[in-house]
Amino acid sequence: MARYAIDARTLLYIVANDIEIDPDHQLVAPNLIRSQALTLLLADVRSGNITEQVALQHHERFTALKMRLLGDRVSRRTAWKIALAHGWDTTFDAEYLAVCQLQADALITIDPTLAAKAEGTVSLAPLEMLSSS
Repeated sequence: MARYAIDARTLLYIVANDIEIDPDHQLVAPNLIRSQALTLLLADVRSGNITEQVALQHHERFTALKMRLLGDRVSRRTAWKIALAHGWDTTFDAEYLAVCQLQADALITIDPTLAAKAEGTVSLAPLEMLSSS
């Protein structure tokens, strides 16, 4: 079984495009993923990119998606260390990297900024890996 860490943008991409996750794979993410995904949906509704109905459908889908969410002391401490070492202003991106370091084989993200931050810290894998075993 492969474990992949994903971020909020990738989570929304998965549900919006009905990507089926191979049952041999496990998704992991920090607890904040659902709140961040909901905030991204709100921004999309407010900007007119999607309707409220579509946003709420996506919310239902990502809430039902099986993911292991982490927010334990070790994950938070690791995120703190990563953010501090890189001089980042927040721990948000560092939380994804910490979860990946501690619990996943690789990070899968469609966010180029997060991918750039991940280089040299965690392994990256392409989105297509979610559908293959």
